[in-house]
Amino acid sequence: MKFFYCILFFITGQIILAQDSIENNIARTENLRSTNHLTSRPISFFSKTKAPKPVLHKRGPLVDINIESSWVKINKFGIDLSEVALVNWNSGGGSSVSGIVNTDIKRNYKNGKVKWRNELLAKYGLNKQKEQELRKTDDKLEINSNFGYRKDTLSNWYYSARLGFNTQFANGYKYPNTENKLSSVMAPAYLFFGAGSEYGATIDNFQIYASPVTLKSTFVLDQELANKGAFGVEPAVKNEDGSVEKDGENVRLQFGILLSNEYEANIVENISLSNKLSLYTDYLNKFGNVDINWEIDFNFKVNEYVLAKLGSHLKYDDDIKILEENIVGEPVEGGPRVQWKQQLGIGIIVAL
Repeated sequence: MKFFYCILFFITGQIILAQDSIENNIARTENLRSTNHLTSRPISFFSKTKAPKPVLHKRGPLVDINIESSWVKINKFGIDLSEVALVNWNSGGGSSVSGIVNTDIKRNYKNGKVKWRNELLAKYGLNKQKEQELRKTDDKLEINSNFGYRKDTLSNWYYSARLGFNTQFANGYKYPNTENKLSSVMAPAYLFFGAGSEYGATIDNFQIYASPVTLKSTFVLDQELANKGAFGVEPAVKNEDGSVEKDGENVRLQFGILLSNEYEANIVENISLSNKLSLYTDYLNKFGNVDINWEIDFNFKVNEYVLAKLGSHLKYDDDIKILEENIVGEPVEGGPRVQWKQQLGIGIIVAL
């Protein structure tokens, strides 16, 4: 619970950091109500897409701001490469080459009262070292869709519905053991669907979403993993001789509360911060036990096409039991653990 409070303190800090943006937004709105012009500017750090032109309509002594309906399309494709070659190297070591391919596709719609954000994220990485098999270093497939409606164009609050899905492309192993897989495509896969309220719709790159009614579905479609009860599903029922009498469940349903925060900011010129935090707790199963998914990325823009990135990804899920080895080297199920991944790389980004 102390860690959970630290996360909430972090969100509070971000709200304070975004306060200047909120005040500037209000000041711009009041200025528009007394003038008949608006200067628009791009709000994305890397996107070439221009902000939609606003349309002003007079209504009595005030000016009603009605943003013109528009779609914003973003297509980003990138590859990060690293390589080490050693020939007669006295200090030792081994040659290696690794690469990560990533895709970020967005389709966002917005008018005065309605917004609809859609995003597809995909990432896959491999590493090859001398005398070792090809190993996976990254694997992610994520689809998000968020629809919101607000009662007027001056409000920062939206009634919102959100759908999220994520899984992976290939089997996961605890190397060098490649006989016992830890995960696979659609094992697990997570589907979130809920409704709530979102704040920050008119503030550049800052949103907080709260849903008291969110359905979380966990899919384990690999029967071998399902029979083991992986990722919280009901395991198989076995006879005394160890044979399976009844297959394990492939789906687990949970109903609970989801809180999420997204924040992007330019720290200094050519350096930006991107933060995504998701907190979920189930009403019926260990209420107050929070699942955490927290990503922080620092992006260093070298030029239009070259980008360096320092990233951190922390996860905790009480349903994911980490495998450990016993005294004879056999894999056994341990308890849940905090999972953490850190990445540092430089690559080529192409926006289409």
